[in-house]
Amino acid sequence: MELKFLDSFIDEVKKIYKEPYTPLHRPVFDQNEKDYLIECIDSNFVSSVGQKVKDFENSIIDFTGAKYAIATVNGTSALHLAMLLAGVKAGDEVITQSLTFVATCNAIAYANAIPVFIDVNKDTMGMSPDALECFLKENAKIKDGKTYNNKTGKRISACVPMHTFGMPLRIKEISAICNDWGISVVEDAAESLGSFFEKKHTGTFGELGTLSFNGNKIITTGGGGMIITNDEKLAIKAKHLSTTAKITHPYEYSHDMVGYNYRLPNINAALGCAQMLKIKNFLEIKKDLSNHWKNYFGEHNVDFCTPIKGAKSNNWLHAILLNSKKERDIFIEYTNKNDVMTRPIWKLMSDLPMFSECQRDSLKNSKWLAERVVNIPSSIPA
Repeated sequence: MELKFLDSFIDEVKKIYKEPYTPLHRPVFDQNEKDYLIECIDSNFVSSVGQKVKDFENSIIDFTGAKYAIATVNGTSALHLAMLLAGVKAGDEVITQSLTFVATCNAIAYANAIPVFIDVNKDTMGMSPDALECFLKENAKIKDGKTYNNKTGKRISACVPMHTFGMPLRIKEISAICNDWGISVVEDAAESLGSFFEKKHTGTFGELGTLSFNGNKIITTGGGGMIITNDEKLAIKAKHLSTTAKITHPYEYSHDMVGYNYRLPNINAALGCAQMLKIKNFLEIKKDLSNHWKNYFGEHNVDFCTPIKGAKSNNWLHAILLNSKKERDIFIEYTNKNDVMTRPIWKLMSDLPMFSECQRDSLKNSKWLAERVVNIPSSIPA
């Protein structure tokens, strides 16, 4: 890799962000966030009870088109609850992708289930419908309306595809395959608030979807997540489970099942309400930034990752594809030494010690991408 190109890229980043050190993705706040937080503090409702939680949930409903939204303390807790709501039982298997953030598989493990790893498409970096269908035909059978793994004898109860870096995967095809096999779909849309496939928001294709509002996401609540669904019964149960399964009563504490203290605090929701007022503007700025980088890397014969036909990405985290692991490592080392943060994609889940024994297909594309993908600074310029 030529030093001239690396220096050109660093200069371009500095020109856009005009700061000594450029992080990968930072939040954007102004006076409005401060005003909402002060209002929340003055109300004395700073924990999991308060109007801002309801307001934030309603803003997500309006934006995504989902019928119901349940706010949680983070995206991982949302995924954990979604596993339980989807009917995942201890000892079940859950199909997911090895190319994902560890929270996806941690949530499966929290439900005492076992991940099964399926390959991704190179152009979406999300679960491949062909790989999923091939795996099921070769390894599974339907018995009494449920799907079982021929090799392990365990039930395959759910499928968790993940929309990588905000780019929608082929979710309609994934959902159709799972429907044929009686497998629940839980969309990990943690990174894709503001992303659509054929004008339908990610996270609304399966029975349940989950979002994340971590500090590095397109909008943030500091820490936070959301379950979205069109199923009223699942929504009611999600809220119940996330509030320690407490039976509603003006003063008594009584609980009817094992629940979780997963409800989003009102003070975090206040931040989310303020952020949601800006999301359309954020998306426009990120679209322009994505187009800029697409043109820039095109001039340097470097592949810049873009969504597939029919998909509209939120352009959360920009990614490029280099020619080899060696090129990737040179690029990352040089840019970080020059105060421009870049990073490789996650280490494959199947290579982590706690998931190394899990069943998987060839993961051919996942392995190829893991050696070549680099994320570059993607924040909204100040």
